Amino acid sequence: MKINAVDLFCGVGGLTCGVQQAGINVVAGYDIDPRSQFAYEFNNKARFILKDVKEIDGQEINNLYPDNTDIKILMGCAPCQPFSTYSHKYKNNENTLQKMDLLDYFGQQIEYVQPDIVSMENVPQMAKEKVFDNFIQILKDNDYSIDYKVVYAPEYGVPQKRKRLLLLASKLGEIKLLPPQFAKDNYPTLRETIGNLPKLKAGETNLKDPLHRSRKLSELNMKRIKQSKPGGTWKDWDEELLLEAYKKKSGASFGSVYGRLEWDQPSNTITTQFPGIGNGRFGHPEQDRALSLREGAMLQTFPRDYLFTEPELGGNYPIAQVALQIGNAVPPKLGEIIGQSIKQHLEEIYHD
Repeated sequence: MKINAVDLFCGVGGLTCGVQQAGINVVAGYDIDPRSQFAYEFNNKARFILKDVKEIDGQEINNLYPDNTDIKILMGCAPCQPFSTYSHKYKNNENTLQKMDLLDYFGQQIEYVQPDIVSMENVPQMAKEKVFDNFIQILKDNDYSIDYKVVYAPEYGVPQKRKRLLLLASKLGEIKLLPPQFAKDNYPTLRETIGNLPKLKAGETNLKDPLHRSRKLSELNMKRIKQSKPGGTWKDWDEELLLEAYKKKSGASFGSVYGRLEWDQPSNTITTQFPGIGNGRFGHPEQDRALSLREGAMLQTFPRDYLFTEPELGGNYPIAQVALQIGNAVPPKLGEIIGQSIKQHLEEIYHD
């Protein structure tokens, strides 16, 4: 059976990578960021199409599937910042509203393409939005069986404390996401994931792996991280190192900022800000620095050899740009679970 997928909002290829690890071919991905093209194409051997989903015409995606395709999959993760907890207070500004309507355009493509299977991944808050209700209605109107749920990523092999909304829909019959693969006593941990990487100082780049690179720390932040304990807070610091905000009563809510991660726990959610210790609990458990880009990518479950920049650049690339690409990606392990769920569904349908 020939199964082929197209990935909308593909970025550097987290979802594509995971789905291909499950044995499903991805023919192409769409994204509006040209800086994602190298990583997407080099690592996944799939075509990158630089185009806004709003500009894709009726038959364009259908023409990408090879003629001998038996099962068409359309999948994607619409940019999720508008639905995140952090962005909720900006809900009504114009830029946020424009991003929210990307899910409507995803729905429009489903109506054009009529794929056999649809997969959508996003932040949990999106399930409470009207745009999600509209998306579900489009699927129902087009005769899809639907399963969606909020999952806790460590239960599916992702070593970070994050929740995600996963949706599967099929025209072929009832489809279900695989049940959790891990329990609390065997969640993947920070140590298992990045514990064997070479040591690194703040501001250094590993010569053999230019992505194993950490941001330089100011003298003040170096003093802060030296006084930070794994899983601790700024309350472990001497008073002269405290920010003014922490001295106020409201400062209690900033406990994880500037904190160190713990070896034998999943990490905190990897955001686009993970290379900085002042943006969350992103301090290395032992070394006096924030996470390196490679560590962030591995905690997102990208393969250790996944390239995000051209090899000839060495370490000469903007940290913030690559951190944005890593933090915005769908963890490949979740993509693999999606792919495995689809394959199990097809086996059940065609075996019966």
